[in-house]
Amino acid sequence: MKSSQNVNQTADRPHAEQAYDLRQYQVVPRRYYGRITATVVIILLLLSLVHAFSQGKIEWSFVGQFFTARAILDGVVNTLVMSILAMALGIVFGVVAAIMYMSPNPVLHYISVGYAWIFRGTPLILQLLLWFNLALVFPVISIPGVFSIETVNVMTPFVAALLGLSINQGAYTSEVVRAGLLSVDTGQYEAAKSIGMPRLQALQRIILPQAMRVILPPVGNEFISMIKTTSLASMIQYSELLYNTQNIYYANARVMELLFVAGIWYLIIVTVLSFGQSRLERYFSRGQRRRN
Repeated sequence: MKSSQNVNQTADRPHAEQAYDLRQYQVVPRRYYGRITATVVIILLLLSLVHAFSQGKIEWSFVGQFFTARAILDGVVNTLVMSILAMALGIVFGVVAAIMYMSPNPVLHYISVGYAWIFRGTPLILQLLLWFNLALVFPVISIPGVFSIETVNVMTPFVAALLGLSINQGAYTSEVVRAGLLSVDTGQYEAAKSIGMPRLQALQRIILPQAMRVILPPVGNEFISMIKTTSLASMIQYSELLYNTQNIYYANARVMELLFVAGIWYLIIVTVLSFGQSRLERYFSRGQRRRN
């Protein structure tokens, strides 16, 4: 009985092996119809966009002509100067506000909370207009017996833009810095305290250097965003790139051509800064890479 079963199993084995032999099947790659459709639609839209610009009434020669115009280059320089100064002050305000937020002193803590609440909760353009029109509230800035000066002479478009951009940026940077400080292990704080290191000294020498790995990427993104945000300063007549561009196309009516000039300059600046940001991130994360 057993021998007959073994014979039957032996006879059926080639059929089973043939049934599970994958070589008899044809390999058909999976069709991603959704991806193909989306790709075709995007390509058609891009081609239609290129066709529209090529057929539009745009004198491309004016783009090259005004790309290096004196007013445009002055606007580029003013944009960079304003961005660097506003970001530097914003980082200072942000670090101070973050330290105040984490302070055990309730007065300092709630001042920091109020600062972030006000300047993050109102539009930046509103803040710029308020600073520019500060003379309507405070006609004179003075210290009795020391000096007195009219506010309208102090609050120039440059000063108003610098104050508005930097103070607003500080409110956002404070949250970034606070997140970076919280990312450092509490053992680092306790170790600094155990050797009698003052709180501010510990932050400067131990905590902040370790938090830079977390702080730097979002701050770099904020700086790149600041380059474009300075265009809002054109509302208070600060002579940055977009403001000078507008002055030119108001005179010659070449609106699209001048807007393309401004857009290309913004793309160039952002591309260079993005490259520098990636290099800085690799520099500050080199210790983490070695540990990994």
